[in-house]
Amino acid sequence: MTRVSPTQVAALAVVGLLGGGAALLGAAVFGAFDGRTTTVLQTEPVSAAIPAASGGGLSVNEIYRRSAPGVVQINTRSDSSSGDALGQFGGPPQQALGSGFVIDRNGHIVTNYHVIDGADEIDVSFSNRDTLQATIVGSDPSTDLAVLKVDAGSRALTPLPLADSDRVQVGDEVVAIGNPFGLERTATAGIVSALQRAVTAPNGYSIDHVIQTDAPINQGNSGGPLLNTRGEVIGVNSQIETRSGGNVGIGFAVPSNTVKNVVAQILQNGQVDRAYLGIYARAVEPELARLFRLPVDAGLLLESVEDGSAADRAGLEGGTEQVVVSGESYRLGGDLIVAADGERVASVEALRDVLAARKPGDTIELQVYRDGKKRTVTVELGRLPTSPQG
Repeated sequence: MTRVSPTQVAALAVVGLLGGGAALLGAAVFGAFDGRTTTVLQTEPVSAAIPAASGGGLSVNEIYRRSAPGVVQINTRSDSSSGDALGQFGGPPQQALGSGFVIDRNGHIVTNYHVIDGADEIDVSFSNRDTLQATIVGSDPSTDLAVLKVDAGSRALTPLPLADSDRVQVGDEVVAIGNPFGLERTATAGIVSALQRAVTAPNGYSIDHVIQTDAPINQGNSGGPLLNTRGEVIGVNSQIETRSGGNVGIGFAVPSNTVKNVVAQILQNGQVDRAYLGIYARAVEPELARLFRLPVDAGLLLESVEDGSAADRAGLEGGTEQVVVSGESYRLGGDLIVAADGERVASVEALRDVLAARKPGDTIELQVYRDGKKRTVTVELGRLPTSPQG
């Protein structure tokens, strides 16, 4: 489990997740994610990976009895190949512990990317004490998700259904199942504390629409499911907010709709491909609009444009004048985006969600104000860099 710091206010780079569900925003890395990843391509339809659940609310006991067999413990081993402080190589092997859960009867398992990052060997332990070696089908550092595969008979697997995370509400009761500190298949309960949080992914981008919960989760819970009272997975437990290294009742789960989209792409293509705009932007605040007589009181100020990015090639212009309003710094003088492909964008998150349905090479039309005049700029989207620029 990785510690997450408070979300930065400034928007750094706008990109999108193909197929929707999650959107990303470049930011500094808050958590510690070490190592590398290996990708093994696997092509398979995703329809079987998202079984449906039915029935009314279940007790914690019923949720556990139904879901715990589908939760696995993941142990990884990586051979040290980096030099130590004295320049010596071949240090002791590194081991890591995490959780995951079965998503279909073909042996596919979802976990966090940071659980398997840099692993040379991955062992998956089931509730019947069987331990199998797993291979990495694909991984996505930008959402901290990975898909593994084990060679197991379909009857031995208990897939967990994925819910529609857009229907989750604050106050909903939830259950987390995982392996905190290696204590196998531990259940904890709580509620959904907040929605629409943003946390930092292993590669420095930001994961949006994250679910906050007070269900106790600790190291070893990473990659395990957060379940609703129907026994459906609403998120993948990924990070905690902590100052002591232990649980303080603030945990974060990547939403299940993000999981569906990422898993679909990994199973089909072995990777996730995202569109990229390449701007640094800030939402217009009413006080800013009033003081500087902006043409609109809602939209996005382009503070800067990355050299060579899609936005740069389209001729979008960043700001030139630094101002401070109510203690917040803004850069004025650049383009002011008010809509993307006909959809109003009053926040960075809104623009990211528009881009989430696009892929590299797609074109979008941005409605912008420049020097007080409204115009349309057509942008051919680029491909998301492996890490934020700058």
